[in-house]
Amino acid sequence: MRSAAWYGGEDRDAYIHRAWMRRGNPDSAFDGRPQIAIINTASDLAPCNSHLDTLAQSVKNGVWEAGGVPLNLPMISLGETLVRPTSMLWRNMVAMATEELIRANPIDGVVLLGGCDKTIPAILMGAASVNLPAIVVPGGPMMTGTFRGSPLGCGTDVWKLSEEVRAGLLSKAKFLSSESAMIRSNGHCNTMGTASTMGSMAEALGMVLPGVAGTPATDSRLLKASHESGRRIIDMVKEDLKPSDILTKGAFINAIVTLAGIGGSTNAVVHLLAIAGRVGVDLRLEDFDKYGSDVPLLLNLLPAGKYLMEDLHRAGGLLAVLQQLQPHLDSSAITVTGRPLVETLGEAEIYDADVIHQLSDPLQEKAGIAILRGNLAPLGAVIKPSAATPALLHHRGPALVFDGIEDFHSRIDDPDLNVDENTILILRGCGPKGYPGMPEVANLILPSKLLAKGVTDMVRICDGRMSGTAYGTVVLHVAPEAAAGGPLGLVRDGDMIELNVSQRSLHLEVSDEELSQRTPAASMTGAFANPKRGWERLYIDHVMQADRGADFDFLQGSSGSFIPRESH
Repeated sequence: MRSAAWYGGEDRDAYIHRAWMRRGNPDSAFDGRPQIAIINTASDLAPCNSHLDTLAQSVKNGVWEAGGVPLNLPMISLGETLVRPTSMLWRNMVAMATEELIRANPIDGVVLLGGCDKTIPAILMGAASVNLPAIVVPGGPMMTGTFRGSPLGCGTDVWKLSEEVRAGLLSKAKFLSSESAMIRSNGHCNTMGTASTMGSMAEALGMVLPGVAGTPATDSRLLKASHESGRRIIDMVKEDLKPSDILTKGAFINAIVTLAGIGGSTNAVVHLLAIAGRVGVDLRLEDFDKYGSDVPLLLNLLPAGKYLMEDLHRAGGLLAVLQQLQPHLDSSAITVTGRPLVETLGEAEIYDADVIHQLSDPLQEKAGIAILRGNLAPLGAVIKPSAATPALLHHRGPALVFDGIEDFHSRIDDPDLNVDENTILILRGCGPKGYPGMPEVANLILPSKLLAKGVTDMVRICDGRMSGTAYGTVVLHVAPEAAAGGPLGLVRDGDMIELNVSQRSLHLEVSDEELSQRTPAASMTGAFANPKRGWERLYIDHVMQADRGADFDFLQGSSGSFIPRESH
């Protein structure tokens, strides 16, 4: 065991290590049992993760039962609803802290507990970098709340209800009365937002016990799965089954296929790219088109459909979706069980065909996230066709430019704003460097004067991200971003832009010669962040663009589980 470098022997250092860790533990705790860290992102300030201490106790029980020693290792936690300026700013910090603390301690394997959007990708990135045996337990979605007699999709229905208020269709009092019904229980968003997506991605990658992702946070079967995960990590340590064995190119292909089939969040693109970078897998933006563009949408969940995560669980769960997607899956990719993912799908059944559609009767024929390129996005941009208005997937219109989200909010409801339904809204200064942290502001609200006319969607383009619970015809992750010198910073009001998703193109109708003579608008001065110290300074200096997963340039590849020098 790796931990023997701390606990083995009879010298002074081994004495210190054992003595300080006894605290009532039996002598057998130090006789070669696997030492298992539970990377626990529970936090009262990350409400979607607040229940993870309960899961951690079940993991501990399983570890003890299987002959290991469980060790709670609290990790920096990120919640989407509170953290400013954006939780994405600290995803790489959580990944770094996970990596360094695993390596620094007498640990032989890890169980990763995450729930909200950034925690699962962050702790997966960190654990993959160390490459000790690891298994993920997703925290699970909340139960469904209701308002006006109808189910509420948290996140998605916030956007819908707030737009009803702006359009004068819902009173502010009724809108606020829905607040207490929106979040019914512990757990993350109950739509197929980023949290649900990343739990599903972790299972599709093979890092979760099959059938666990999507289990509601309050369901006792999640406690059972946590216990079983604690037992399984002991065998993984004995088998030396590591993330690098599981996170192969085939595993990422399976994740891309699953992302399309479930109508998952565009945020998964940057997270999968970042995780792949940590294990040295050559995953590129083009792979999302190559392996996902022809995959049909099977899952009828908000925001692409109408049901919620609790419905997915009762209808057969993620395994039933994967069983339908099996012809598209890579058969060589294994899971934490040591067996190929496809071998775990044989008995999965669909119990509600309106929630989970069969491959022969999909909700949409081709639903994979599309990768766009052109002179406006030389390094790529993404769009989620399943959440867009079909008529806008090929659209040409004049640009209306906003430099930063504050500029947008100050002008969007101006009755004199030069905008109609054909206008393409441009928001820049929201990329990894520009904000900093690439916030979820790209799903811009529509001008109130157009809402009053019944307009419900417009083409929007941004170098930031969109919440996984959101919807609309939104082009995201434009790279390079404006703050990194990308062409988005050169767009002017009135410039014509053509979006053609079927051709995968995003074109600014301005000649190369004219673009070469343009300089960023004076209004962009001050729109970008320029911190002098701390994490934000480190982040801006080293973050890569969205097409590289917005990870740090010095964290590519695995650094391994080497044992650091003695501290005494």
